[in-house]
Amino acid sequence: MHTYLKQEKNEIELELSSVTVAELLRAYLNQDEGVTLVAWKREHPTKNPRLKIKTKDKTAKKALHDAIADIEKDLDKLESSFKKAK
Repeated sequence: MHTYLKQEKNEIELELSSVTVAELLRAYLNQDEGVTLVAWKREHPTKNPRLKIKTKDKTAKKALHDAIADIEKDLDKLESSFKKAK
């Protein structure tokens, strides 16, 4: 679950429901050369984390969608590996 707090061509700020999701997205977005800044913060442990993305060569929304697609691809590979290990 997420809420867009700011959505511009080269900058997005999202409120996410999980620190785990924020950190996972941060790690994958950091690998994208088109991303100039990606960071998350949480003002208090009872608050949801906020993820900020800034880009240069592609839109921030495209970078976010690419990161999600990469995560899904890696999860599919992991699932396939577990099925083979049975």
